[in-house]
Amino acid sequence: MNGEQYLREQLRRVLQAQALVADEEIEIALERPKVAEHGDLATNVALLLASKLRRKPRDIANDILQNLQLDATIVSHAEVAGAGFINFRFSEGYFRRALMDVLGQGKDFGRSKWGNKKRLLIEFVSANPTGPLNIVSARAATVGDVLANLFDAVGFETRREYYVNDAGRQVRLLGMSVSSRYMERLGKSESFPEEGYHGEYIRDLANEILDQEGEKPAILGPEARWAKFTELALEKILAAQQDTLARFGVRFDNWFRESSLRAGNAHLEVLKVLEAKGYLYEKDGARWFKSSEFGDEKDRVLVTRDGEPTYFLVDIAYHLAKYQRGFEMLYDLWGPDHHGYIERVKAALEALGYPRGSFEVNIIQQVNLIEGGEVVKMSKRAGKIIEMAELIDEVGVDVARFFFAERRTQSPLDFDLDLAKNASEENPVYYVQYAHARICNILKFAREQGQPFSEQAELDLLTAPEEMTLIKKLLEYPDVVSKAARYLEPHRLPTYLQELAATFHRFYHHHQVVSSAVELTKARLVLVEGTRVVLANGLAMLGISAPERM
Repeated sequence: MNGEQYLREQLRRVLQAQALVADEEIEIALERPKVAEHGDLATNVALLLASKLRRKPRDIANDILQNLQLDATIVSHAEVAGAGFINFRFSEGYFRRALMDVLGQGKDFGRSKWGNKKRLLIEFVSANPTGPLNIVSARAATVGDVLANLFDAVGFETRREYYVNDAGRQVRLLGMSVSSRYMERLGKSESFPEEGYHGEYIRDLANEILDQEGEKPAILGPEARWAKFTELALEKILAAQQDTLARFGVRFDNWFRESSLRAGNAHLEVLKVLEAKGYLYEKDGARWFKSSEFGDEKDRVLVTRDGEPTYFLVDIAYHLAKYQRGFEMLYDLWGPDHHGYIERVKAALEALGYPRGSFEVNIIQQVNLIEGGEVVKMSKRAGKIIEMAELIDEVGVDVARFFFAERRTQSPLDFDLDLAKNASEENPVYYVQYAHARICNILKFAREQGQPFSEQAELDLLTAPEEMTLIKKLLEYPDVVSKAARYLEPHRLPTYLQELAATFHRFYHHHQVVSSAVELTKARLVLVEGTRVVLANGLAMLGISAPERM
């Protein structure tokens, strides 16, 4: 049994038996003490109960500890410490048995079922289809894909979705921009739109359309030509975005188009529902939603005085459609300029009758490319944006994904190109991959020496501090995966993998794995194979390769 799960069950049994809590499910936090000498896990449950029970936390902790009936083969020691913490230390036998569980579960090690097969939809990237994906899109693609992997790993039924904003002014400007460059290529005059799209990719699109359509579009009236070029350019850009994302290892289950919502008047149905619930009113010729009644800082316009639906109204319809398709949990990844938009969407969904906690948003902050200590400000070919495809060509998929995943999403990211292109252990992704490759080399060498890996080993021989520390680090992995999913913090995973690689390298520096001591060799091969399994699982969760040689 998982040691953490075992302790939770025992603590819950005592708390309920002593009538310290009600019978319903309670959250019992177990954390690893910052100082290893304090034990392997600690709980602050006594401190949390102190105000409710009006007793000193240490007294509560002592009562809990006296009533715990702990299996000595699992927990070797437990004590009350500090203001009322209960510290636990697992037995060495438990750790050795748990090491075999790592091997037994293999690729499933780290996975759990607390998601209870709830249908979860994560929407990410969703960049405007008016140009190539940029480096912020690359960060969003990484974070979204890793989160989806994490949600799957903890038992959700997860789907990935890309929302295509293929309606409105921005795509019309795209068609006009391409049309201007197309006519320019034919030596004909057509003014470039004031807020049009620049960059070499617009000329590329115009040239592709000229090769595909010839000069026929030139005889169309401006409106007809703009409409045609909008459609053609849109499809070409979407195809390019899909290709770039596929190269990056990201594939979506659905590309949902805004135009389909508008065509079906889904946004007008939202108006009817909100009106029937009494959440709409008219002011200054516009129609307003009473979003301030649901926690938003002010009410919001849904239909302008000109009778035009706002983007907010269409966005409400889109999120409503997600629920209507049977999803119970919605997660969105948005850019930093959408931070103030979160509460109004939550307000609308709550007004429509959906639980507030069923919709969450993670903000993906800005990315700065740094080269030679300076910020890279200009793309080679796309005008002001730096393309995602350029970054993939420059540093590769594995490096890009690791760098994007290892920083908290709420923090801006300085992406160090010099470090990213450094193929040494100074590069964090190579450091982790090298640990995996080194283990594969050890296992290969063992086979060549006539000592192949076998699960039949005397693990009691693993007594060195570096060996036990490595086992303990391996067993942290399921908790890392669970918390990364629960708190929307994928950065926990690359941080852990670097720690695991460092722990393995320290073990390897102090101990020879393959030696003339046959039984000790067998035991250490089990330990290094367990480490390889966890490294491979973690890298796979990040969408990064686990090379066997480097």
